[in-house]
Amino acid sequence: MYLKQAMIVALLAAPHVVHADDAVPIQEFVRHAQYSATKISPDGTYLALTVQQGDVMSLAVLRMQDMQVIRITRLTDGESVGGFYWVGPNRLMYTSAKNFGTYASPFGTDEWYAMDANGGRPRTLVSYSAGATAGRSKMVHYSEAYSMLDPLPDDESKALMQINDASPGGRNTVVAIDTVTGRRQVIARAPREDCEIVLDASHQPRYANCVENRDEKLGYDEHTELYRLGHDNTWTRIEHAKNDPRSMNVIGTAADGRIYALASDHSKPAAFGVLDPATDEFHSLYQDPVAGIHDYLYAADESTVVGVVTMGGAPHVELVDSKHPDAVVYGSLSKAFPGELVDVTSATRDGKRLVVAVHSDIDPGQLYLFDRDTGSVRFLMKNRPSLDPAKMAHVLPFSFKARDGKTIYGYMTVPRGKSKGLPTIIHPHGGPIGIRDDWGFDWESQLLANRGYLVVQVNFRGSGGYGKAFEDAGHGEWGRKMQDDLTDATHWVIDQGYSNPKRMCIYGASYGGYASLMGAASEPSLYQCAVGYVGVYDLNMMFHKGDISEGDSGQRYLKRTLGGDTPELRERSPAYLADRIKVPVFLAAGLKDVRAPHQQTEAMRDALKTAGHPADVVILQPNEMHGFYDEDANLNLYTKMLAFFDKYIGDGDRPVAAAH
Repeated sequence: MYLKQAMIVALLAAPHVVHADDAVPIQEFVRHAQYSATKISPDGTYLALTVQQGDVMSLAVLRMQDMQVIRITRLTDGESVGGFYWVGPNRLMYTSAKNFGTYASPFGTDEWYAMDANGGRPRTLVSYSAGATAGRSKMVHYSEAYSMLDPLPDDESKALMQINDASPGGRNTVVAIDTVTGRRQVIARAPREDCEIVLDASHQPRYANCVENRDEKLGYDEHTELYRLGHDNTWTRIEHAKNDPRSMNVIGTAADGRIYALASDHSKPAAFGVLDPATDEFHSLYQDPVAGIHDYLYAADESTVVGVVTMGGAPHVELVDSKHPDAVVYGSLSKAFPGELVDVTSATRDGKRLVVAVHSDIDPGQLYLFDRDTGSVRFLMKNRPSLDPAKMAHVLPFSFKARDGKTIYGYMTVPRGKSKGLPTIIHPHGGPIGIRDDWGFDWESQLLANRGYLVVQVNFRGSGGYGKAFEDAGHGEWGRKMQDDLTDATHWVIDQGYSNPKRMCIYGASYGGYASLMGAASEPSLYQCAVGYVGVYDLNMMFHKGDISEGDSGQRYLKRTLGGDTPELRERSPAYLADRIKVPVFLAAGLKDVRAPHQQTEAMRDALKTAGHPADVVILQPNEMHGFYDEDANLNLYTKMLAFFDKYIGDGDRPVAAAH
């Protein structure tokens, strides 16, 4: 299938008329995406991808010639295939992971496997099982976790991995691992604990980005130290002039030997550039005045950066190596897919065939194969084929001045065919420090917009993507300035005419659940309802329940971002402010959540009941964690949530929030 630019432009420009049948069934939104990561084999014979099968991800291998499946590998015990890599034209390495919920990344089991494309010669390379077989796998200590550094696709016999040692004082190690026997050879050891090692163009360890999160003044404050490994196998810390406040970390090495790095003075977003290996001098290639680097655009060699993407508001693509042949390819593909972000996800070793992913605010993603020799683009598959971009809502960036003058950025998902006086859902993100909302396809916001609701996502202070100073501004501001930013955003969308002030709700998950209930407590007349999903509502409880508090660094983080004054924390905890909440409330949590334990939701539920204003709906879902994963559980959640919104801020002229 070949794309014609004129056809795409015509489709995007076509006028939209709202019809009743534009209401897409909830089931189609909560359905898992078809695939996750995709990689073409070095010689272009196969395409490997992680595909959804029930509640787990499996590894599928397709023959590129006819897109026929030749192998599907599914793990046992509820485990998913995590990362995977081609270590040769016919051999794969992959690791396993377990789901932690949709609002938290899956956690790796750290076991590694290898097999041929057709499933032949299967081996367990890294195991934590006492039954590991000598010569085929190695039982390792639980403090050790393996991560891929370089799959060395030109040498099928081995790959370079980093052993991450979490024991006290442990130093990470680079090893060459045999992809058939699992035997390993130590190559280098990090200069100190908490270091990530970066290879040079000759596949040798050369730099170490070391992180320190202990700060004498703040208790918790992450900063980096950069080390270089000399030819005498000794590490040297790269020092900067006393009048140079920048910190640097190396992100990779180009095929021609250039060392890519990020440099930041912590007051502005980091600059992207190259590091001179002889003088350690940094040369900036691009620095966005508002936002940090959101993504890198790599050439077919998968090491040379030809462009960067920033996302202060709308995405901005900057080609930092515009003369590179693959920069020309990006330019051509961007013209062929107007309004879409284009990314090369993998390529053959000769660079002639590239797997290209495209997506946008209304397009959940599609895969294509680009043939450099013919210039043709062949369609491969859609990520969510049941969601028609023509029925999705565009995402509009916005910014405003908060009450203290700080510029705050955000996004509005605007229902198709409407733009003013809309029923509105303020939708704060989780985290909160370092997490952000961005421009792109968000199925949850699309579901709400499909039912006629304006969805407002705010990157309040503390959010990631705008530099360390903006992140640091969120520490200590739970229920204070971060909450003020959400309140100010609510008033802004009302003042601009986008929202109907009598039809406003606030809904969030994780920290967003906290912010939603806190918004209802601090602004009792601003919202007509509030939804808290896998949220935290008693800040003191965070110090003794949940996985954040289990380690020393987590305790120090909580003290910095929340504060340690127990009586004062009660004044910023919605569970102790239930008597101020006068609007209808919806609560939901997973009974296996270890990030925001269900006791948080139960405390909020009980406090509302004691205050004489019980929650309308409370869902305590068995077998779910930090964000529901099972499709049936999500179908139940969003069916009830939409009915809740429809009851209190619905306009009565939308189709029923049907589940089928």
